[in-house]
This record gives sequence, structure tokens and C-alpha cells, in this order.
Amino acid sequence: MKYLLITLLFLCSGISAQDSKTPIYPGVMPCASNLPIQKVTNSISIKERISSPQLWYYPTDKSIQNAPAVLVLPGGGYQNLAFKKEGTDVAEWLNTLGINAFVLMYRTPYWESASCKKEIPISDAKQAMRIIRFRASEWNINPNKIGVLGFSAGGHLAATLSTQFDYGKNTRNKRDSVSSRPDFSILVYPVISMIDAYTHKGSKQSLLGINPTNEEVIAFSNELQVKTDTPPAILIHASNDMAVIAENSIMYYKALLEKNIPAALHIWEDGGHGFGLDQAKGSVKSWSKITQEWFLQRGIIKY
Repeated sequence: MKYLLITLLFLCSGISAQDSKTPIYPGVMPCASNLPIQKVTNSISIKERISSPQLWYYPTDKSIQNAPAVLVLPGGGYQNLAFKKEGTDVAEWLNTLGINAFVLMYRTPYWESASCKKEIPISDAKQAMRIIRFRASEWNINPNKIGVLGFSAGGHLAATLSTQFDYGKNTRNKRDSVSSRPDFSILVYPVISMIDAYTHKGSKQSLLGINPTNEEVIAFSNELQVKTDTPPAILIHASNDMAVIAENSIMYYKALLEKNIPAALHIWEDGGHGFGLDQAKGSVKSWSKITQEWFLQRGIIKY
């Protein structure tokens, strides 16, 4: 009943709940390049270089104490960002469930110099996760219930964050000493592997370049990087996805099970790729409801 009331409140308001836009690097930005600066003018679908990555905060009902939070990572082949369909729209849906949401406008490696391509997305995602956890009390967030949700290439970034996080740097900077580990992950038609037989070639080339080494391919094939402390995950895919084949989700799911990590896998017969939240048709349209049920089962939200 509580979440029904929250949902009605958001539907009746008809307005965005976006509260703030926070640059994630107020000081020195790692892997900053000398490439021309481009100003993002369209936040619906971003198809240009992002010179200043930002965290867009969407708070849920402020009466909910110690609420969970989710970092949302839009997809776009590591070249563009489907910022509305796989970002802000999703944040507003999470708000109706009593979840604080943060959409990350991260740097896409396609536009960056070769020496930093593979480092940039994970650097931005770790930094965003640290900021959310460091400011958890300010934003009324439970620091032990902060997850990540990613679509397509954003799903690859979410899985990379889930397998390549750290528990904080040894530094005097209190924010940087905070863990970047997500407590759970939601991966929607994710790119998981960089192995040619399974990967999305555009995402791979944008991230690793034209001729990556075998070591780079293995390092960013997340099905090979799952560890015992990788967070629980739910994976969403369609079997007729011709852009990112469902084997990506299957391999990650199996890797989680091998490490005795709680995992859920849902593959629909149809749905294709890139359906986001509102464009899902047919049976795959239920993915958001199933994810809500998973949140309840995992104790992330309450009835």
C-alpha cells in the first residue's frame, strides 16, 4: 500500500523529481584529455563527448527513512547515452518504489584518447558510487543498500563495477576511502563479455580499441571476473536480442552461481534490444514488475 501511494503521488504530479546535478570530479579529473570540450545540449540521447561527468539525483519520498538507492547507468554502445529512456525515466520509476535514484552522465570512451579509453567508464562509476555512499546520511540513504542498474553497455559498466570495485583507497580523503562496491545489481540486456563470439562489437571497440590484447579482453569479460564478494544480481534479457545476445546474461548468471552468489535470470522469448522501461512490448513489459518483486525478496524494499 505504501508504494502504491508513492506511485500515485508521482503520477499525479506529472513533473520530474530531479533534485540536483553534481559534478563527480570537483577537482582533478583522472584521464582528463586535451580533446576539444563539447557542451551537452540534449539530455534525451547524448551523442557527443562529455567533458564533465555528472550525477543527477532523483530523491524518493523524503518521508521514507534510510531508503535504498540505485545508481543508473544508461547504455549506448560506450559511444552515446540513452539518457532519458535508460536513465531519467528509470530513475522516476525507482522513486515510485521508495528508492532514491542517481543517473550517471559518464564519459563514453568512444570520444576519448586511446590511452584512457578502458579506464574512463569504471573510474566514473566508482567515483559516483563513492559519492552516494559518502553522502548517504545527507540524502537519507541506507549505505548498505546501494545498488547499480545498467542497460546494454551501461550493463557492462554495472557488471564491471560489480567485479572490479574496491573497498576504499588508502587516503586521507574521506570520500575516496569509502567503498565503491554495489550491494546489488540489476543488469538489463547487458553486454557482459568482450570475447568476439558473444560481445557487442561496437561496445568492445569503443572501450578497448580496434586491436585489444588478450589480457584486456579477459580483464573486461565480466563472466571471467566474478569473485566471492561480487554482489547479487538480477539479469533481464530477450532471446531474440540480435544486438547483445542472451548468452551474455546466461554466462554471468552461471558465474555467480558457481561462487554461490544469489542470482536471478529472466529471459523472454521476444522483446529485442533497447526497450528500456516504457518501450517494452509484450511479455517483456513485465520486467519492471519482476524486478520490483526481486527487490522485495532481497529485502531491498519492504511491503
